[in-house]
Amino acid sequence: MRGYFGKKTAIVAALLASTSMAMAEDVEVLHWWTSGGEAAALNVLKDDLAAKTIGWVDMPVAGGGGEAAMTTLRARVTAGDAPTAVQMLGFDILDWAAEGKLANLNTVATEEGWDAVVPAALQAFAKVDGNWVSAPVNVHSTNWVWANKSVLDGLGIAQPTTWEEFVAAMQAVKDSGKTALAHGGQAWQEATMFDGVVLSVGGVEFYKKAFIDLDPAALGSEQMTEAFNRMATLRGFVDDNFSGRDWNLASAMVINNEAAFQIMGDWAKGEFLKAGKVPGTDFLCFRVPGSQGMVAFNSDQFAMFAQAEAGAQTAQGEMARAIMAPSFQSAFNVVKGSVPARTDVPNDAFDDCGKKGMAELAEAASAGTLVGSIAHGHANKAAVKNAIYDVVTAHFNGEYDAATATTNLVSAIEAAQ
Repeated sequence: MRGYFGKKTAIVAALLASTSMAMAEDVEVLHWWTSGGEAAALNVLKDDLAAKTIGWVDMPVAGGGGEAAMTTLRARVTAGDAPTAVQMLGFDILDWAAEGKLANLNTVATEEGWDAVVPAALQAFAKVDGNWVSAPVNVHSTNWVWANKSVLDGLGIAQPTTWEEFVAAMQAVKDSGKTALAHGGQAWQEATMFDGVVLSVGGVEFYKKAFIDLDPAALGSEQMTEAFNRMATLRGFVDDNFSGRDWNLASAMVINNEAAFQIMGDWAKGEFLKAGKVPGTDFLCFRVPGSQGMVAFNSDQFAMFAQAEAGAQTAQGEMARAIMAPSFQSAFNVVKGSVPARTDVPNDAFDDCGKKGMAELAEAASAGTLVGSIAHGHANKAAVKNAIYDVVTAHFNGEYDAATATTNLVSAIEAAQ
C-alpha cells in the first residue's frame, strides 16, 4: 500500500506541477524589433522568460522608428485591451504615464535595487513622480558611422576623423563606382543622421540650446543652416534607389561590399554580427566625424501597461525583473549592438565596438556630453519630434534649400509646442 500511495502522491505532484506550468501567465509584447539582428536579440528575452514558464505572445509591428507600433498601441488602449508590455522610447513613456495607463513597478525595482544602478538620464524616462513604470533594456547611441573595411582598404582610405576627411572619403568611394553612403529614405532615418550632423556642427552646447531648450535663436542660426548644408552634402552620396528602403537593408549594402558607410544607431551592429562580420576586421565603428566625445542616446524600454488580473501582474513583474537582471543585460546587448542600461554590468562579453560604446557612454555621462536623441524621442515630445522630422526629410528630399529649411524649422517647432 505504501508503494501505491507513494506512486499516487508522485502522480498528483506531477499533475499539480504540469497544471501550474500550464496556468503560468503569458506576456503580450508589442514591439518593432523585426530585423534579423533585432529578432535574435529579442529571442534572448523570450528564452529567459520561457525558463520561468512565462509564455510570450508576440505582437511585432514593423517600422524601425516605432511610429506604426505607437499607432497600433493607441488603438489597443482605446479599445480597453492594452498589451502587457510595449517597447517604447523617451517622452512617449512619460506621455502614457501622464494618462495613468502604466503599471507601478516599485516593488520589483526596490527588491532589485534599480535606483543605484540605472543612470539618471534613463531614470528620467523610466520613473514618473518617483514611481518606476518601465524597465530599460539598453542604451543606444545614434551618432555612429559603420564602414566596410575592405572597401576603404581597397581605395586606400583611412578612417576619417574630421567632417572634411569624411566628405573626401565619400567622394573617393563615389568616384570608384560604389555607393558612398547607404541610406534608407524614411523620415526617422534622416533624423537619425541629423543627430550626428548637428553635434558635428555646434557641439553639445548648440545641440542642447536648439533641440532640448528649443531656443529660437539657436534654431534659426547660421549653425543650423550649416547643419542642413551638411545634410545636403550627405544626400549627394546616397544612391538613387534609397527612397523607402528599410534601415537594415541599408546596413546590408555595407555588409555586402556595395556601400562604404552608413550613419545609423548602434543597433546596426547587430546586423553585422548576425552576418558573421567582426569589428575591426570586417567593419569599423566610429562617431560621426566632428562629434567625437559626444553621445546622442536613446534607450529602449518596456513600458508596462496596467493589468487587471493578478496573474498578469505577476508575469509582468517577472518580465521586468528578467529584463533588469545583469546576466540578461549582458546577453541581450551583446547581440543587439547596444550597451547595458545598468552601470554594473562587466564588458567582458562585448566586442571591440561594444567596449568602445560602453566607455564612451561613461565618459560622456561624466563630462556632460550625453544628450537625448532628437530622432528617437529623447530630446522632446512627439509633436516636436515629428515637426523636426517633417522639415529634415523635406529638405533631404530636395523640397527646399538649407536657408529655407532653417526658417521652416523655427516655424514648425513653434507651432508644435
